[in-house]
Amino acid sequence: MRLFAVPDEPVKIIRIRLENFTPGTRRINLTYYAEWVLGTRRDVTAQYVIPEFDSRHFALLARNPYNVEFSQHTAFLAASRELQGITTDRSEFLGRLGSYARPASLGRVGLSANVQPGSDPCAAMQVLLWLAPGESKEVTFMLGQAADPGGAEALISRYQNVSRVEEAWNSVSRFWDDHLGAVQVQTPDPALDILLNRWLLYQALSCRFWGRTALYQSSGAFGFRDQLQDVLAFVHARPDLTRGHILEAAGRQFEEGDVLHWWHPPSGRGIRTRISDNLLWLPYVTALYAQATGDWAILKERIPYLSAGPLEVGEEERYGQFAVGAQTGTLYEHCLRAISKGVTEGRRGLPLMGAGDWNDGMNRVGIEGEGESIWLGWFAYDTLVKFAPICEKMDDPARANELRLRAASLKEALAASAWDGGWFRRAYFDDGAALGSVERQECQIDSISQSWAVLSGAADPERARMAMEAFDRRLVRVEDGIILLLDPPFDLTLRDPGYIKGYPPGIRENGGQYTHAALWGIWALTELGQAKRAVELFRLLNPIYHADTPGKAARYRVEPYVVAADVYGAAPHTGRGGWTWYTGSASWMYRLGLEAILGVRRAGDRLLLEPSLPGEWPSCEIAYRFGSAVYRIRVENPPDGNRQETQLVLDEKPLETNAIPLVDDGREHRATLILGRSKKRQGK
Repeated sequence: MRLFAVPDEPVKIIRIRLENFTPGTRRINLTYYAEWVLGTRRDVTAQYVIPEFDSRHFALLARNPYNVEFSQHTAFLAASRELQGITTDRSEFLGRLGSYARPASLGRVGLSANVQPGSDPCAAMQVLLWLAPGESKEVTFMLGQAADPGGAEALISRYQNVSRVEEAWNSVSRFWDDHLGAVQVQTPDPALDILLNRWLLYQALSCRFWGRTALYQSSGAFGFRDQLQDVLAFVHARPDLTRGHILEAAGRQFEEGDVLHWWHPPSGRGIRTRISDNLLWLPYVTALYAQATGDWAILKERIPYLSAGPLEVGEEERYGQFAVGAQTGTLYEHCLRAISKGVTEGRRGLPLMGAGDWNDGMNRVGIEGEGESIWLGWFAYDTLVKFAPICEKMDDPARANELRLRAASLKEALAASAWDGGWFRRAYFDDGAALGSVERQECQIDSISQSWAVLSGAADPERARMAMEAFDRRLVRVEDGIILLLDPPFDLTLRDPGYIKGYPPGIRENGGQYTHAALWGIWALTELGQAKRAVELFRLLNPIYHADTPGKAARYRVEPYVVAADVYGAAPHTGRGGWTWYTGSASWMYRLGLEAILGVRRAGDRLLLEPSLPGEWPSCEIAYRFGSAVYRIRVENPPDGNRQETQLVLDEKPLETNAIPLVDDGREHRATLILGRSKKRQGK
């Protein structure tokens, strides 16, 4: 059986081939079942789903006129062979007191052909096959949608042709090989290779970016900060997707500079909030994209702003359909407006926390407008520093100088107010009480304040080292295979940090592993030169190793080939995976492995090689596709006693730097990088 989606068309194909190896003739009963989800919640609008049967195409059709945005869209389930039974009544399919584990209809041949609106709707169709000895037959089911009934009929007709199905299968295979094969690695850790060579990028692209939905998180929305981070993983394989989404996100910015927290296509309905970090991801991601690809033209693209009255005093958020205004600006101007709105100052000179920074669950820490975020201080500093060269590229040196001055002021404020004595604090409540401090009984230390102190480059080096030692000591639980977001979790404190406290202690953001943040911590270790520890912790988070024995799989209980957003950190569920598939951790884990550990970073028409490999790795190999050219790179990691200065040889010619010039010439190039002594590669 093959299940696949057709590239660039809203069709999924289930292709089943049956062979009879027994002496006698066999009867095979195939029943395909699907639940209609037509743009709105089933429990609210099920009675509005209108099904019909198209006998010419062996197809069930359905539409939902109740949904304004998709009222004419037609969903369909079709088969390539004549049907023995159909129903759109879920009760008939399951049977009285029936269950999905043993539906009543699978125990008989024939369904009632009940195709009526107003019931609890589903789509079920039955195909009966007789197989003689040695005979084989094939049946194809199609599940999809079109803009109208005519479009649905055209898709059904196209893919009821067996040769078209075969073409589609070959096309989808080429499609994924092309997308996922742009960068291939071979390291001493085969489980790391499996993730980097296929699964992480597949998860980020298929679920997080395209589907935007999964079993544990049925959303369909674009998150402003979320998918902006996701698309950074596509810079190597699909920079056009990165470019396109940056411009799409810029179109969700208001004239005042703030942005929609999330929005639903195609209408663009979304929610305007006081969450403080969203808007800064636009200049941050734009700067990284432009530096990586050399696409400076994107900064001159013009995008309109949304226009609406700002949130009123005391109004925490507003959901609605926001109009596109008459005012437009270049992407560069959108980014500057985000910086102007987003780099705020509280009483200590730190950015205001608002209704949450990166951690939406801390939505009450600064809700009165006085609380300040230390993590946001590190992130804002990094954004300012990264965007200043963009200003120079845009021939705007005065603005570049302004951003650097603001970054310097922010660095001073962080030095004065962020340090807690052994690590960095997380934030300050509206009343001035510290969060993430040894003075507190709960949330004494938070992961992301430590990691971004390093990643931003804003912290005093000795303090940064101490903070990451505290991160390793307090938050890494090797025996449980997890890295906690914070410790201890919120439970009894009277001070209200927000809805994070609604999670049980040790679950999700409240003191469990939040994988997104754990990956930032590992990246920070590579920046400190702790290559060995970074690779050990990457392995700790690798889902494959969470299920490589029956006992570990029974504890983890989720898919071992995709990253989980969270892993529980409290008994009796310690080590159990939480949300899978729909998580930004996939793209960050891909970048961590490729860019931080293997050190492969693109810079325009050059490929920078700055690996952070442990001493136990004698070598690794990377195949990097650039247009029609392929660069096959071998990294050699000699023992400490034999290391020379780092040397890079390309096509038998020594280069003076660790940068490979990229040329789209259709050739295969071979390079060898012999690593020498460097602070980044100490492997402590």
